[in-house]
Amino acid sequence: MVGSGLSNQVGASIAALAFPVLGPVGVVAVRQWVAAFVLLSAGRPKLRSFTAAQWRPVLALAAVFAAMNLTLYMAIDRIGLGLAVTLEFLGPLAVALAGSRRRTDLACALAAAAGVVVLTRPQPSTDYLGIGLALIAAVCWGCYILLNRTVGERLPGVQGSAAAAAVSGLLYLPVGAVALWLHQPSVVALLCAVAAGVLSSAVPFLADLLALRRVPARFFGIFMSVNPVFAALIGLLILGQHLAPASWLAIAMIVTANAVAVGVTASRSLAKTAY
Repeated sequence: MVGSGLSNQVGASIAALAFPVLGPVGVVAVRQWVAAFVLLSAGRPKLRSFTAAQWRPVLALAAVFAAMNLTLYMAIDRIGLGLAVTLEFLGPLAVALAGSRRRTDLACALAAAAGVVVLTRPQPSTDYLGIGLALIAAVCWGCYILLNRTVGERLPGVQGSAAAAAVSGLLYLPVGAVALWLHQPSVVALLCAVAAGVLSSAVPFLADLLALRRVPARFFGIFMSVNPVFAALIGLLILGQHLAPASWLAIAMIVTANAVAVGVTASRSLAKTAY
């Protein structure tokens, strides 16, 4: 789980190094192509046998997957890795809290809201477009979780995720071709984009599969909440992106809210199953 989280955020930081040459759109396009290749190789979906009921959530997942990565990388380009990933984690939190009326969940929501207020507080240097892009990425991640659940119910193994990655990669063929033609990529920039695809897609995918065979899904969900911390630390070490003490406090509040919300939700699900 540590390897998965670190690989994902290191991949995002390496992607950011290629932004000045390829731009976020070019980097995302290369990452989508790498993800499609890896997931198709692993899942080997039988596309001709898919029914209309199976294709609908797969196509929706492909669109969300494409939008989520694009808005996240554009946000990273504007507001930095740590803040962008922290705001994106509001998506899983919203899914965990949806429909709840319990005091614990309300406290988690209030803590996360307070953290967001601190992160987005008006300042002369505040980049509201970058914040908005990160919040769109959060919405996409919430939809991604819900759609993944539906795809998993309708298709065996990782066939649905592989098909969605393939469709997303196809969507980026014209966009990526134009972006790469306009930005005249260098070999180093292309290698950074490919590395981002491997580190942020292939490695986490395989590591998560191995981890979920050894630990309960509840603990895995809670551990995901350390990703914003990894992102802030890696952004500092690799990209030199410094955060104010108040921003670190806000990240801690949102991470804690995520961990508590996911842990409580998982405990209730286990209790209902046992009952």
